[in-house]
Amino acid sequence: MQVLGTEPVSSARTHLYTFEKDMQAVSCSVNSERTLLAASFVQYTKEGVRSEFHPGSKCLTLLVEIHPVDSVKVLKAVDSCIWVQFLYPHAESHHLQNHLLLISEEKYIERFNIQITREDGNRAVIRNSSHLPKDRIAEDFAWAQWDMSEQRLYYIELEKSKSVLRCIQFWPDESFTLMFEMPLDISLSGLRFKFVNFGYDYHQDQEKLCNQPSLCVFTNHTGSLCVCYSPKFDSGEEITYSVFYLHKGYRKTFTSAPGSAGSHVTKGITFLNLGYLVAVYFPGHFLHLLNIQHPDLICHSLFLTGNNKMAAVLPPSPLQSLPGSLILDCSSGKVYRATLDQSYLLWFLWNAAHLDCEKMAALHCALSCGQDPGFQEDQIIQWVCEHVSGCHSFDLIQEFLIASSYWSVYPELVDVDMLLPHSSVLTWNEEIPGIMLVTEELPLLLMKVYSLTGYWAKLNSNLEYVKYTKPHLHYHNSVVRREWHNLISEEKTGKRRSTMYVRNILDNAIKVISNMEIRTLEPRLIPLLQEEDRHQRLLIGLMVSELRDHLVRHLQGVEKKKIEQTTLDYISKLLNLIWCMLETIWRKHSVHPWVLHLNNRGSAADFEVFHLMTRILDASNNLCFPLPPGFHSLHMILGVHCLPLYNLLHYIDNGVLLLTETAVTMLMKDLDNSEKNEKLKFSIIVRLPPLIGQKVCRFWDHPMSSNIISRNHVAQLLKNYKKEPRNSMIGKSSFPTEFLPLNYFIETLTGLESSHQALCDFEGQDNVDAEFVEEAALKHTMALLGL
Repeated sequence: MQVLGTEPVSSARTHLYTFEKDMQAVSCSVNSERTLLAASFVQYTKEGVRSEFHPGSKCLTLLVEIHPVDSVKVLKAVDSCIWVQFLYPHAESHHLQNHLLLISEEKYIERFNIQITREDGNRAVIRNSSHLPKDRIAEDFAWAQWDMSEQRLYYIELEKSKSVLRCIQFWPDESFTLMFEMPLDISLSGLRFKFVNFGYDYHQDQEKLCNQPSLCVFTNHTGSLCVCYSPKFDSGEEITYSVFYLHKGYRKTFTSAPGSAGSHVTKGITFLNLGYLVAVYFPGHFLHLLNIQHPDLICHSLFLTGNNKMAAVLPPSPLQSLPGSLILDCSSGKVYRATLDQSYLLWFLWNAAHLDCEKMAALHCALSCGQDPGFQEDQIIQWVCEHVSGCHSFDLIQEFLIASSYWSVYPELVDVDMLLPHSSVLTWNEEIPGIMLVTEELPLLLMKVYSLTGYWAKLNSNLEYVKYTKPHLHYHNSVVRREWHNLISEEKTGKRRSTMYVRNILDNAIKVISNMEIRTLEPRLIPLLQEEDRHQRLLIGLMVSELRDHLVRHLQGVEKKKIEQTTLDYISKLLNLIWCMLETIWRKHSVHPWVLHLNNRGSAADFEVFHLMTRILDASNNLCFPLPPGFHSLHMILGVHCLPLYNLLHYIDNGVLLLTETAVTMLMKDLDNSEKNEKLKFSIIVRLPPLIGQKVCRFWDHPMSSNIISRNHVAQLLKNYKKEPRNSMIGKSSFPTEFLPLNYFIETLTGLESSHQALCDFEGQDNVDAEFVEEAALKHTMALLGL
């Protein structure tokens, strides 16, 4: 299963120095200026004869001037192995002060301070080489790891049978600081560990070393700190490994049974740092991609098993993880860059993801690649559209909308990982086949962070959040839902908020729609965003206001302009995803443009689009997410196409289909007055809100609509009617009707029209007067009498 892609990393090589004697190297390091070389050797030639440098010692550590080649100084000549590592301060200018770490197999770490002088131009010479100052960094440690990119040294000391992890940060000003310490519940006593990132130890028995415990520390710029640990492994036993998510405050221990007996002999567990993911690789058996940003639920981490296919993911030789997602093949000396293979993840989603947990995890892995070149979002959208009914443990549309929107803004503002939801799933109780999990809380009060600068400030922020923030600060739309319902209810009852408040909300919606239009480069088949759709614009504007306030409240020190843009991008992405889903299913089924008119019957393709829109509507309603303006009108039109009248009215009465002014107006105009269509139109009109009903009835040339228009006109005129003396009315009816009650009623209406200049609010009032009302009344009476 090629879920990980590897590509060789090549760079130009320069010859620096050649040792004349044939010696077995343990460790080598060169300074940043390439003027000094440190190297340690096991003093045996191929014939087994002691080296002449220091014949009484097993391991020799040398410091060589190589620019130009001048002298060789012996730093250590001992019977235990030594590893060397130059420090690389992050500074542009060249310093004359160099620092070299020596890590001894006798469990101590020293830092040598090496002064360089310039002679004859570029010649670099060690000053006072006979006595180099040194500092003791650590002693009595059981394990150590070097982080080249961040210039950090991690090591574990055994204190009263406890393993205490510590980290030292080396600074550009040549100082170093103990940054943090944390006790870990792991057993290291009596076991030999591999030192991490200090070079490959060729003289050790690698087969035996693979069966020893494995330990490594991974960090990234988001403030995550993971300690990955695998105890000693004996062939045939269950495989156990633990990950200490120190930035989250818990430890997860995974147990998996080995693969089939036919699988090849493994080389032990390898931990790989892939940025937002940590890969646990056991050749021939499994690959576990652990989500370190959001490790709470096991369903967000992808667990893959396999035999021969899995063995081809990475080389079977011993591997070492390097910073920047690099992998060293210790046997060949090749360096690879490991990345998630998007093509394989998509293939896995389409063909091999049968369980809900696999679909969930693979979807999150694929979306985490959103900033990578060649990101295939359209393929993910197509998969979601075709599998909306294929997940039973969670709503696939909800999960896709939340996760994709989250990853779209996360690289811009990494602090949002604590403020925005990344998943619709809050709990997961189903087991993952092939693996068992035990979660334990860590005593974070025992973890001490001694510096609050850069990465360490972010780590400390994560720890403070875990320790003291209850409940968590993830944004949700409960306030928006309540306020939105209040606004709609007030509009229906005639109550109005302040004009400025509503205008600001609608202006927020205009900003989002403008942001979407700027990013929409290709023409769309579905005409959304062209409709007023006041209710959806209110919801969009309210979400902008609430989300922006939420981010401003918790993101101290971030520019409000950046927060404003992040908010617009997040909601624009959400609306655009819904639009893209509709476009995808529209193109797949080759839906004809005439579906936007109501004088044709619906097809199977129309029903597929209608079904997807119904699922999207259900997902957005549960989350109180807005929909692109025009969505409800298109949904209603497709409902008229696809549903029989009884089902259509049932959908309307239960709020699945909304009677928008645009859709109802189209219905009145496009459909003729056949008996079936008259029944449909009447059923729609009686369900309309009064304001929309007054507007659309004038598009239906039918006695029923005339009756409704007349009733509305009369109700409006008589709303504030006070009976006046007869002499103030029109003295004589101008109408020929010989029906005194009607004559009196029409005279009254005529007088009100003359006095108040027809103060009715609905459109088209110029075509409605007392004469129109009289005619409609007579026709209605005749219809009731059957004349």
